[in-house]
Amino acid sequence: MTSLSHLDEQGAARMVDVGGKAQTAREAVAEGRISMSPATLQAVRDGSGPKGDVLATARLAGIMAAKKTGELIPLCHPLALDSVTVGFTFEDSFIRVTARASLTGKTGVEMEALTAASIALLTIYDMAKALEKGMVIEQVRLISKTGGKSGEWTADMPPTVSQAR
Repeated sequence: MTSLSHLDEQGAARMVDVGGKAQTAREAVAEGRISMSPATLQAVRDGSGPKGDVLATARLAGIMAAKKTGELIPLCHPLALDSVTVGFTFEDSFIRVTARASLTGKTGVEMEALTAASIALLTIYDMAKALEKGMVIEQVRLISKTGGKSGEWTADMPPTVSQAR
């Protein structure tokens, strides 16, 4: 009926059988950003918001979320991750979150990287919402992945804010 891997011949949702696949080193990088006013951005940078160290909390939340991706997204396999990192870059009017997940296994870690980035962004919002409720989370996307049958993939990279000037 369909060529989508998570649907069977009758169109019913199913978990993909990865039992026969070879284990390979796999890595995925995802990112997103949250825009905010200069005052909120400064408070997050300084750690002077009412809830304390926003970035430390967001980093831990992203790592924890990556580890629980199989519980959050119905057809994802639970994975034994080798590594998850969550980093932050301050730019003109936003914070960019970059999450990296890796393992040696039979299925990719794209969803784990995307989940880590998304939850880190939501945590920044939660930690800073007392300062500003109009923050905007945007541009959450996969940046790259390696390993597996499909090999390497990299997103088309738009110019950064500094390159666009």
